[in-house]
Amino acid sequence: MEITIRPAAPEDAAAIARLHLAVWRDTYRELATPDAIRIMDEAFRRARWTATLSEPGRDQLVLLAEQNGRLVGIGAAGAPSSALFEGRGEIRSLYVDPAIKRQGIGRRLMRELAQHLAALNYPGAALGVVVGNDPAIAFYQSLGGSVTGRYTDPGPVWRSENIILVWDDLTLLM
Repeated sequence: MEITIRPAAPEDAAAIARLHLAVWRDTYRELATPDAIRIMDEAFRRARWTATLSEPGRDQLVLLAEQNGRLVGIGAAGAPSSALFEGRGEIRSLYVDPAIKRQGIGRRLMRELAQHLAALNYPGAALGVVVGNDPAIAFYQSLGGSVTGRYTDPGPVWRSENIILVWDDLTLLM
């Protein structure tokens, strides 16, 4: 399986939105509220990804994993969005097509995102995972992530309960 990783561009927003929605609905169908599932549709996600890619945040990197020209993974990292991350760079998104999970795509994206954060001199990485998303929690812990706390993500629609996972040694991800 040939997977290529490349930086995302604004013209990728529609494809990113489609994959993001499919993975998000598969992952959160039993965890998210019905309103969140209804409101956070493809158009909602396309608008957010268009804004993200058109006006990048501080230290932002969005990577795409493609297989034979088809988008199969998304990873994003940048400056921390919360003081709870204690100055560590934030892994903001990691989504892999459920049809090809467990083939190393998530690990490759995490490695490249960690390299990006290390190049920017962040002392580590952090991310939030929705409580109940046990496969993601297990994946991040298998990569050396440690649970350090909890918080409520106010989100645009859904106030989810999250745990914080951190890596204080970015080489664990590289």
